[in-house]
Amino acid sequence: MVDSNVQDFLDGIRRADRRVLARAITLIESSLPHHQEAAAGILQALLPETGGAVRLGISGVPGVGKSTFIESLGSLLVKKGRRIAVLAVDPSSGRSGGSVMADKTRMERLSVAENVFIRPSPSGGTLGGVARMTRETMLLCEAAGFDVVIVETVGVGQSETAVCGMVDFFLVLMLAGAGDALQGIKRGILELADAVAVNKADGRNVGPATRARETYERALRLLNPPAAGWKPPVLTCSAATGAGIEKIWQTVLDHHRRLQASGELEKRRRYQALE
Repeated sequence: MVDSNVQDFLDGIRRADRRVLARAITLIESSLPHHQEAAAGILQALLPETGGAVRLGISGVPGVGKSTFIESLGSLLVKKGRRIAVLAVDPSSGRSGGSVMADKTRMERLSVAENVFIRPSPSGGTLGGVARMTRETMLLCEAAGFDVVIVETVGVGQSETAVCGMVDFFLVLMLAGAGDALQGIKRGILELADAVAVNKADGRNVGPATRARETYERALRLLNPPAAGWKPPVLTCSAATGAGIEKIWQTVLDHHRRLQASGELEKRRRYQALE
């Protein structure tokens, strides 16, 4: 028999009630034993209703413009009729343990758009650029009917790779002229990338961004691709102007279709669940 309180959560999530979804996420992030028990019941009941979303992880060095990029991409997807959940993982406050930067305030247009749910979560000191319950939060969002789930990670450098183990497509944002091209081309993170995008390719920065793209292309030839039959492309874009954003989304869809057709998507998700 399902507990009445748990049933209320299940009903609210299934009708995509954002308040109930937010409360459910708070519940699964709680470390209290009775909260964990209720959260386990909710996740178990909703598990058959998950898995229908495109799961996109976005990483990059601090200052690369991840939040601006997500707002630009999200606005494009809203126009296409998509329902989007953005899980923005922030550094934790040393005092309260709460979210320090609150990415929601940096996505002003997207945060008020219909069919968009943005959830800033503190990393809780977890390495790998994701929060402790990011995977479970993704499942709740899928059960609520969101068909694109975007995970924006903290941006802490080479330890920021855990997100790759829970998404279908891992996009790494880079900058031109910021010294990144010389750091072994950040091998630890780039070898996991399904695509690299050089952001802020606008105005006077178009030339440097193009040269940076060529540098990353040469570097990626030396690395093994994360998926068989897929050569990670290097693209340029401007989150500020929207240039190149459509092409990046089409790349994500192309990759997703290939994974589905080959059966790799199901295999990858099964492996991720075990991990």
